[in-house]
Amino acid sequence: MILNKNVAKTTAELLLQIKAIKLQPNEPFTWASGWKSPIYCDNRTTLSFPKIRNYLRENLANIIEEEYGKPDVIAGVATGAIAIGVLVAQHLNVPFVYVRPEPKKHGRKNQVEGLLEKNKNVVVVEDLISTGKSSLNAVKALKEEGANVKGMVAIFSYGFELADENFKEANVKLNTLSDYNHLLELALDNKYISEKELDTLKNWRKNPSVWNQ
Repeated sequence: MILNKNVAKTTAELLLQIKAIKLQPNEPFTWASGWKSPIYCDNRTTLSFPKIRNYLRENLANIIEEEYGKPDVIAGVATGAIAIGVLVAQHLNVPFVYVRPEPKKHGRKNQVEGLLEKNKNVVVVEDLISTGKSSLNAVKALKEEGANVKGMVAIFSYGFELADENFKEANVKLNTLSDYNHLLELALDNKYISEKELDTLKNWRKNPSVWNQ
């Protein structure tokens, strides 16, 4: 869910400016999943730009307090959301933990790293939502450790129907700073893309797993 249209457009503009998001309808990227895609998003790029990372930190923190109340703990999803999660936790002056994709194979075999006491209210921070599978895997791990997961915030979402279904089924509330719809609107208005490219980008999201095959 987008709470603030102005923040959504500003976030999209900033991500495009620094090429954290790249739009290449005519030269598609190949994701790790094998999907062909006209868009690539790497929000870790924002960490190299102090003003932008501060903007994201402040607005993620604002969403958290408005939607979930001040949490006891912020949890970042490894690896992409560890840094932005730390920044948000620092802004809110609360503890931070991060969640691995799976438990370590050695040592204490932790999946959740950091001190997480049981029954603490936790908000999860993500950098990017695609299908939501890895994000919800982190939520599951936190709940298994006894956390009360209030919800999740993220910088950007592709807005896939599959992700909406996955979050609904898991009963996890998600709020993002920006999403694909606001990105396309901004990109067209500011001439990052043409009307023809807009059609290509819209078609991709309808069925991304088989697009351009």
